[in-house]
Amino acid sequence: MSFRFRLNHGAAAALLAMSLAHPAIAASSATGPSVAWQAAAGDADIERAFAQARGEKKPVLLYWGAKWCPPCNQLKATLFNRQDFIERSRAFVAVNIDGDLPGAQKLGTRFKVRGYPTMILFNADGAELTRLPGEADAAQVMQVLQVGLAGGRPVKSVLADARAGKPLAANEWRLLAFYSWETDEQQLVPPAELPGMLTQLAVANASGEAATTTRLWLKALAASNEAKGLKPDAAVRDRVMAVLADPASARVQMDVLVNNAPAIVQTLVAAGADKKALLVAFDTALQKLQADTGLSRADRITALGARVDLARLDLPKDAAQVQAQMPAALLTSLREHAARDDREITDGYERQAVITSDAYVLGQAGLWAESDALLKASLGKSHSPYYLMSQLGSNAKKQGRKDEALKWYEEAFNKSEGPATRLQWGSNYLTALVDLAPAEAARIEKAAAQLLTEAGQDKAAFYERSARSLQRVGAKLNSWNQDGKHAAALKRLQAQLDGVCAKLDSKDAQRATCEGVLKPSGKKT
Repeated sequence: MSFRFRLNHGAAAALLAMSLAHPAIAASSATGPSVAWQAAAGDADIERAFAQARGEKKPVLLYWGAKWCPPCNQLKATLFNRQDFIERSRAFVAVNIDGDLPGAQKLGTRFKVRGYPTMILFNADGAELTRLPGEADAAQVMQVLQVGLAGGRPVKSVLADARAGKPLAANEWRLLAFYSWETDEQQLVPPAELPGMLTQLAVANASGEAATTTRLWLKALAASNEAKGLKPDAAVRDRVMAVLADPASARVQMDVLVNNAPAIVQTLVAAGADKKALLVAFDTALQKLQADTGLSRADRITALGARVDLARLDLPKDAAQVQAQMPAALLTSLREHAARDDREITDGYERQAVITSDAYVLGQAGLWAESDALLKASLGKSHSPYYLMSQLGSNAKKQGRKDEALKWYEEAFNKSEGPATRLQWGSNYLTALVDLAPAEAARIEKAAAQLLTEAGQDKAAFYERSARSLQRVGAKLNSWNQDGKHAAALKRLQAQLDGVCAKLDSKDAQRATCEGVLKPSGKKT
């Protein structure tokens, strides 16, 4: 399973450099008070939280996550346990939606949240002020809360005024620059329009705060898909090179740079930038971030991972001999970094976040043995070992070890917990079965039947992430039966699914989703 974490907490420096008003960052405390999260698993829970918010004249912070999710665990390890965050939480109503609670996926549909983790700030009347991605750091969250507590406007209104050419306050430009466009889910703009819109904002703020304008340009470059959206001119290329050459500026923009290094490089090169000079400048800046002990371990491994991604740019994605083509110094640095993380990290939340990232980057660099060893040694230390088992399955699959891959994917599914998680892990297992062992018809049908049985036991199985997991199952089964050889199995599964769908209220949006799960793509219903 390929994954790329956005675990960046370096944006704190950006906000500090911009002199934003926020409480002093306090050290986390293992004891003492904690955030009074209210668990929400249905509309009634949400309405109760907003009623409280209106009565107390407070905003609402909604956090959507899952037990296994590495970036979620990073938030728990570095943000939610901080004394300053805990103290500020008294000024808002804190709502936690665990994706595996009954009804949680229906709430995901209501709030249009997909990726774990997502944090959304609402005013007391339910208007969305802004949304934050998983890389949100303490200072960023504190600033957004500050805006909310001060009666800040919804980002939708701010964006409309910016696009209409109306003047904005400096904090409103920052709100746009730090908004989680990656998890916008088309709330404000369709993905195809994002590069142009960000470019428009960067141009409009040309005379404003330099760091804010630079962040908008960097995000536009990252979203441009090799210059198909934005064609940067020499001035933009010079701006990027200046950021990379200045450690303080690179730290300010750290989260955008480390998460989007390949995309930014490819967009600039497609528009005429000197690739060699750009790669050297990027690697130099990333090395400094990797070595910055003032950053979280998650930030530092992400910076190192970006270096590996850049080193792989000209290699085939499935290059079997990646390790042999990697710079020796980079491999040494990666081995030492992963060993140090494994040795030093004792917090369970942080281990789930960082060690999984270390293992992924080791694999990206072709260090498969080291990646496997790290994951296997960490199984007993993880509160969600099935996540690590999936990584082991992915490692084995990429190396062509089919039987081993299926063993790990099956074990990950068997050990997974929670209805939404089990459907997701089951979808992964079935996909691996069809890809690696298509002739094992009985095994494939058994896995699919089990997933449909579990879907029938989950009242929210055809909403949001769970629905997408089941839709992936349906699409994979239809591709497996493309030649019609497995029509009998599909017929039996369809009959089972019909029984599940029949129990859903015809007025429930889930009914139509359920009925379409096994329909071949494009088939009318």
